[in-house]
Amino acid sequence: MAMAMAMAQAKAEAGAEAEAELKAEAAARGMARAQRKPGLITDETGELATRYNPLEMEEKIYQEWLRGGYFHQEVDPSRKPFCIVIPPPNVTGSLHIGHALDNTLQDILVRWHRMMGDNTVWIPGTDHAGIATQVKVEAALAKEGLSRHDLGREEFVRRVWQWKEKYGGTIRSQLQRLGASCDWERERFTMDEGLSRAVRQVFVRLYEKGLIYRGTYIINWCPRCHTSLSDLEVEHEESKGTLYYIRYPLVGEEGHITVATTRPETMLGDTAVAVNPGDARYRRLVGRKVILPIMNREVPVIADEHADPEFGTGAVKVTPAHDPNDFEMGLRHDLPAVKVIGEDGRMTKEAGKYEGLDRYACREKVVEELVSLGLLEKAEAHDHAVGHCQRCNTVVEPMISRQWFVKMRPLAEPAIKAVEDGRIRFVPERFARIYLNWMENIHDWCISRQLWWGHRIPVWYCGECGETIASTEDPMRCPKCGSAKLEQDPDVLDTWFSSALWPFSTMGWPEDTPELRHFYPTSVLVTAYDIIFFWVARMIFMGLEFMGEVPFHDVFIHGLVRASSGKKMSKSLGTGVDPLEVVDRYGADVLRFTLVTGNTPGNDMRFREERLEASRNFANKLWNAARFVLMNLGDFDPAAVDERDLELLPADRWIRSRANRVADKVASHLREYEVGEAARTLYDFTWDEFCDWYIEISKARLYGEDVTARTTARYVLVETLGRVLRLLHPFMPFITEGIWQRLPGARASIMVSPWPAFDERLDDPEAEAEMATLMDVTRAIRNIRSEMNVPPQKKVDAIVVATGRIAEVLQAGKDLVVRLAGLARLSVENRLERKPEKAASAVVTSAEVYVPLVGIIDLDAEVRRLEKELRAAEAALDAAERKLSNPDFVGKASEEVVERERARREEYAEKRARLAARLADLRA
Repeated sequence: MAMAMAMAQAKAEAGAEAEAELKAEAAARGMARAQRKPGLITDETGELATRYNPLEMEEKIYQEWLRGGYFHQEVDPSRKPFCIVIPPPNVTGSLHIGHALDNTLQDILVRWHRMMGDNTVWIPGTDHAGIATQVKVEAALAKEGLSRHDLGREEFVRRVWQWKEKYGGTIRSQLQRLGASCDWERERFTMDEGLSRAVRQVFVRLYEKGLIYRGTYIINWCPRCHTSLSDLEVEHEESKGTLYYIRYPLVGEEGHITVATTRPETMLGDTAVAVNPGDARYRRLVGRKVILPIMNREVPVIADEHADPEFGTGAVKVTPAHDPNDFEMGLRHDLPAVKVIGEDGRMTKEAGKYEGLDRYACREKVVEELVSLGLLEKAEAHDHAVGHCQRCNTVVEPMISRQWFVKMRPLAEPAIKAVEDGRIRFVPERFARIYLNWMENIHDWCISRQLWWGHRIPVWYCGECGETIASTEDPMRCPKCGSAKLEQDPDVLDTWFSSALWPFSTMGWPEDTPELRHFYPTSVLVTAYDIIFFWVARMIFMGLEFMGEVPFHDVFIHGLVRASSGKKMSKSLGTGVDPLEVVDRYGADVLRFTLVTGNTPGNDMRFREERLEASRNFANKLWNAARFVLMNLGDFDPAAVDERDLELLPADRWIRSRANRVADKVASHLREYEVGEAARTLYDFTWDEFCDWYIEISKARLYGEDVTARTTARYVLVETLGRVLRLLHPFMPFITEGIWQRLPGARASIMVSPWPAFDERLDDPEAEAEMATLMDVTRAIRNIRSEMNVPPQKKVDAIVVATGRIAEVLQAGKDLVVRLAGLARLSVENRLERKPEKAASAVVTSAEVYVPLVGIIDLDAEVRRLEKELRAAEAALDAAERKLSNPDFVGKASEEVVERERARREEYAEKRARLAARLADLRA
């Protein structure tokens, strides 16, 4: 790594900047040639193809980006840095819809900052994913009739590396299909040589500070994966169980104390019975002894606050070896810990005659024996949360074990302060409170895993003197006695240990590299809320401990992508979505835009097929608009135009001002990580203002004889299209690149073109106000025509009543309204003596609009039609009201169904009001 960095530095000093510029220009020329081939984005005439076909262009464009080196930037201290490190996906995994959202959000920010001129780097990489990868390889071995133990550790690890080399590139190619503009020259892997060196350094330094220790503690154990799990790797699911009431006979007197438990098999390891010190029912029994059924051993009755008087009988059995709370009680009362369940999920010799039985088979046998002894008082159904292994879904077994731990309190305190004093900002802010609550109540972190794949713990034990040696290098001899009889600890580190170092280990730490000096702390971490504790918190305290600085300034938290029902996606239930299948059907741009539109920071989103269709329609709208503009340019060259020679109409000034404001608004949204709002703003401007209004307005001049007017229209069209493409590029990189390369004067990739900055010279509030008036009036007339069933080809008259400046604007823009609204004549009046007879009306800002309908439509037939529609709307509204007032419907239907019905009620109410107003117009 150091050598590669030195070479990069030497290259920069030798003139890499000029070389990069030449490379970019050559790539741009090559791309432009490629784009003009029929079937890519153009047809045989050299024009844009009539249909937007993403499958024909996306792969070619991505390869041109790679060849152009656009994703890579050398360290440039003269420029503001912007850096993101990718949350490393599992090396053997596949892209799921959550990855697609997460990486789309990152790519939008990266592409935006690159266009802003920042020294931008997005560091990609993958995680070795200890348990997940080992489970996959073991499953593959099982098909060969082998286990890892048959191969031995060295051969098994070699097989996992083979697996990684074979399948490890899948996630990378899938990210590329999504359009991720990662700096693939900086790609890392959590077990590559440099990161492995960083892991050893961190372990040894923490060990030498006394922050890593080895101890016996209660841990979560997976009998299937044969390894310990952190609390975060255990998923609790509500399960139907049984609460057993067991009598423990008193020693030396008649009577018993009854305890309630869901796990009677663990009673074989009981070393006490606990009652609450404030529970008067049992006060006299504290300090006495009871007989443990079946095992016939005496155990004490102790008083402890943990015993809940409201649960069961208020008396609980205490099994320090198999319950976290019991373990703590055992420490407080100096109780022995008897381990009766082994690491294979079977009963140990401490379980007596039940040795060797599976834990659940033992439960049945214990219950049978308790019944035969007359000591099972009763059993009742009981729902409770049961911990399952996150990886294999096996029920987790709490048990005492000797493991390696990180002492968290000294590391947590500075990590808490970093958020409290604002050095790290969570977006949305509410996640800061969740983070702080967890950090303030944090437990020591169990970091050892009983696996073979992963970073092996860098600790050796001397066979002669028993010395424990933690070292960054493999020791040859014991530093205490000189013996060569050394054996390395067999466990590996928790996968999240190496992931916690990701922001600085990927930049070459523990070496002092140019990347670390320039790009650390990174700018923002983009991640889902479900790994705040797994990963975000750990990166923060590791960064503070080893870099003396936070690892990132902002933490942008997004929600999860859920099925349309709002439930978690599930392949088995048929509600899962494969993002690559979506890309095959719609293209990457459509998937990206669908994932971000309507997305708000921190909130889950529902994935619906119809939203994909809407995004595809938007891509087609953009494509067709670009095709129209390009087809009407001829040999027009905007670079040859002097703006002073243009004759800008209010519509031209309006669209330039609006595009200018939209650019400013989008940048503002992106600065606050309101990516969904930025996308919505662009959608509205592109579809409504640019495509539906300005392009339509420009047609008269494009097809007219006035050369200056045509030149002006062409100039503003190309300028606005170029601005739209640059604004949309971070969101929809492929289609914008494809169209950009067809614009006159296009050179390098759009991704290195400048982001449209706000230009005060283009800001024109007056033109915006004038056009708003003309558009409101036009829209009102169009709505009247539609609601009154006026045939599209039928020319009608319209009267607008307005005064002052509004009247002046309407008078000056009459021709535009006439053309866009399909009018024969437009009359602008300061006032009317009386309302026109049988005229539909509308009120817009500071103006009244009338469309006389006599002689235009059959008024009697229209009244009948409107009356019929009004009755239908009233019936539909009444049905919706009845349904929503029914408690059974509101209480039992899903939230989505109820919300849909509420939306229908609002729609029917609005339709009823609109129809009633139109009828009133015709009856007047």
